[in-house]
Amino acid sequence: MSADPTHLKQVLTNLLSNAIKYNRAGGSVEVICSRRSSARVRISVSDKGAGLSTDQLAQLFQPFNRLGQETGSVQGTGIGLVVSKRLVELMGGEIGVHSMVGVGTAFWIELDTAAALPLVVDPNHVNDGPIPAIVQPNDGPRTLLYVEDNRANAQLMEQLIAGRGDIRLLSAANALHGIALARSEQPAVILMDINLRGMSGLEALKVLREDIATRHIPVVALSASAMAQDIESG
Repeated sequence: MSADPTHLKQVLTNLLSNAIKYNRAGGSVEVICSRRSSARVRISVSDKGAGLSTDQLAQLFQPFNRLGQETGSVQGTGIGLVVSKRLVELMGGEIGVHSMVGVGTAFWIELDTAAALPLVVDPNHVNDGPIPAIVQPNDGPRTLLYVEDNRANAQLMEQLIAGRGDIRLLSAANALHGIALARSEQPAVILMDINLRGMSGLEALKVLREDIATRHIPVVALSASAMAQDIESG
């Protein structure tokens, strides 16, 4: 299906969590994936809980509305379904619900189908190592420089790039080190955090742009600073 894997996982985790939390003792949860048409796939998550009344169904997908469960023993914020609905819609899909009091509830999401990516496998070779490099003949790995002072973010990038034999990753924990690596290593692309300790990413970009040795290197801002003015500045 056509979907962002992380967001789809977030939606399904929320639906499964609700199905378990609001189930009856000894109840069950069922997940069904079905093709609705040549262009749509549906995933439904059903429980055997108390079910929802017509009034409760009308209040679903309202932020912070827990349908009378506020004083119950089950923890929650009342925004999980709101977030799930928004994520599904951003992926071009739909979310809905069927419920019957005393029988249970089934939430479903529908998303567009997508053609499977072609996979070419050599039957004489079992690859249990990293993903092979995708490079042109007589061409070496491209160098990617990541300037980031948050170690967790740097480790995430290392994990993302680990299987790519066609990319060589360099990391710098501050802007000055990043500028020095850009000059000496001549990376193909620089990923630049904005809120760096000391010299900021925007100040580092200015230095790179003024240096004849680095002004040609594309720089992409990768930052949690995502307000409109931050984006404009970047």
